[in-house]
Amino acid sequence: MIIEPRMRGFICLTSHPDGCKQSVKNQIDYVKSKGAINGAKKVLVIGASTGFGLASRISSAFGSDAATIGVFFEKPPMAGKTASPGWYNSAAFEKEAHKAGLYAKSINGDAFSNEVKRETLDLIKADLGQVDLIIYSLASPVRTNPNTGVTHRSVLKPIGSTFTNKTVDFHTGKVSEVSIEPCSGDDIENTIAVMGGEDWAMWIDALKAENLLAPGATTVAYSYIGPSITEAVYRKGTIGRAKDHLEATAFSISDSLADINGKAYVSVNKALVTQASSAIPVIPLYISLLYKTMKAEGIHEGCIEQIQRLYQQRLFTGAEVPVDDKGRIRIDDWEMREDIQAKVAKLWEEAVTENLAEIGDLEGYRKDFHNLFGFDLAGVDYKAEADEMVQVESIS
Repeated sequence: MIIEPRMRGFICLTSHPDGCKQSVKNQIDYVKSKGAINGAKKVLVIGASTGFGLASRISSAFGSDAATIGVFFEKPPMAGKTASPGWYNSAAFEKEAHKAGLYAKSINGDAFSNEVKRETLDLIKADLGQVDLIIYSLASPVRTNPNTGVTHRSVLKPIGSTFTNKTVDFHTGKVSEVSIEPCSGDDIENTIAVMGGEDWAMWIDALKAENLLAPGATTVAYSYIGPSITEAVYRKGTIGRAKDHLEATAFSISDSLADINGKAYVSVNKALVTQASSAIPVIPLYISLLYKTMKAEGIHEGCIEQIQRLYQQRLFTGAEVPVDDKGRIRIDDWEMREDIQAKVAKLWEEAVTENLAEIGDLEGYRKDFHNLFGFDLAGVDYKAEADEMVQVESIS
């Protein structure tokens, strides 16, 4: 079938298998171009199919020749209906990994559930024995706690008072004012339950209980801080409380892994175009101005550049992992440079619909958004028929 992008707000309802394959190949080529990483050899990636999780799986496999198990929750294709992009990404990754002689298996299901945890533990036990790196990169708006059966829904809201600021419709380029009402009731607790560290700790506890963590095993979860422009709706909002919980969880996990000399880290990453970030008012405008500024300085990075640098220059140098005063790895260091933030803040004050194409990088934002779904990638013939019925090799 001929597959074209069909947009609804910040969601694309279609994805392109050949475009996703090209995107994965581009990321693999980038990692290989940067040389070998002396990293972990048996890696579990929880949330492995898009964004930072996919970049982590690629960096492990093609930077360190690692065996990888990927856990994700993606929609497979049906005749005449495309799969979700993460499905096609994972199919392409596995094919390339197997071609390179690397072990790669995937589990598709709800990573919050006890059933998927059990299936993953059994697969590690049968095939790898133990893992030495666990990446936790889940991004879901909803979580059902497997022990209580309660379903929690996260919200992206400020705390205490209504937040009003600029935003942009990245499809049209229209800059407008948006107001977001403050959270209420159990919004904070529910957001922490979904996006905090509870499930990460449950995964590590389950792995450790069955002796599936190698001596010195490392686990990393991903977070974001961001600038003062976005803090009311992000770092000082409900999602910020969840990130605080995630970061605190790293310390308790490290304590629990002390007897095997293991360690847990939170890596604070750069603002990037993802399905999640596209849904947060204010963030698309900030990213558009940030991209323009960082590209002009020659320091712009996407997911794969961020994670490759995290691995090669932070996690696997052979020296102690550098952290900030709160114990976090900072791979958002270039974004948060004083000169970069000063320029973005100035542009923010100037930004209106009429000048955004000039002072921001809305085209770069749109391109990255389309790329998430396998569209607008060089080297893909989008006018040709594409086979939507692509399967992930290790999933029956």
